[in-house]
Amino acid sequence: MKKSLLVVVAAVAMLTGCAKQNNKNYILATGGTSGTYYPFGGAMAQIWNEGIEGMNVTAQATGASAENLRLISNGEAEFATVQNDVMDYAYNGSDMFEGKALANLATIGTLYPEVVQIAVSADSKINTIDDFRGKRISVGDAGSGVEFNAKQILEGYGISFSDFQKANLSFKESAEGIQNGTLDGCFVTAGVPNAALQELAFTKGVKLISVDAEHAKKIAAKYSFYTVETIPAGTYKGTDEDVTALAIKATLAVSAKLDTDTVYQMTKTLFENLDKLGAAHAKGKEVTAAKAVTGCSVPFHPGAAKYFKEIGYDVN
Repeated sequence: MKKSLLVVVAAVAMLTGCAKQNNKNYILATGGTSGTYYPFGGAMAQIWNEGIEGMNVTAQATGASAENLRLISNGEAEFATVQNDVMDYAYNGSDMFEGKALANLATIGTLYPEVVQIAVSADSKINTIDDFRGKRISVGDAGSGVEFNAKQILEGYGISFSDFQKANLSFKESAEGIQNGTLDGCFVTAGVPNAALQELAFTKGVKLISVDAEHAKKIAAKYSFYTVETIPAGTYKGTDEDVTALAIKATLAVSAKLDTDTVYQMTKTLFENLDKLGAAHAKGKEVTAAKAVTGCSVPFHPGAAKYFKEIGYDVN
């Protein structure tokens, strides 16, 4: 009896061990627990874990884009949600990654827009970006993606940071500065609507400055990670006209070392379950296969490219 029991236990242990070996265990690097990337990443992980046999993806809280790309490059994560502009810098070794390009980066697809919103007070005489010369403008935290967005957009208008009084403030501090009159305008790269700008709209009032079509086209041509978006009228209290803006994209990055079949299966499973993604997180409703192939300056992983080609989008 004892011998038979030992044989059974050994057999179960062997089967369990095989099952564990057959599991695919991956890390999806996201962002802080209070931001969008973390819960959105959790929603994607759930779709993969439920839809692919033996799949075990864990959404991990991190310091967001720059850290996430380093984690993939170093082999400490297989997937990550990142800003596509920061991914471009990392891949090419430019801007915040100047001279320090990261290896092993590839794209699965872009997810939803993070819009560069350019705001002034409702009663401001600033009506165009050209009016920023000589004014007090916040361009986000020093060294942030927002600061690079501001630099690139202003550059398209022939304006440099030396042409105005530059401040490096958070979104909340920027809105407060416009409200109390110590600041004339600010750049905010975030999902629409943004809480700081909503608060400003309810207090002093807010006016959004458009990037006109000609300049938007020129800037997007130079920096291929930008897309052109419309901020609808009524997004903020008192804004009664549509505004043209440039946007970067929250993007699903992947290790270039991951095998083609796995990435193909994960891409297919995600994009065939967008209804579940939308039900799990509001931003999921903004994800489509057609938009996922836009705003990508870093090459697609062969597995993702295979899926998109199958449904009519020839990438790379």
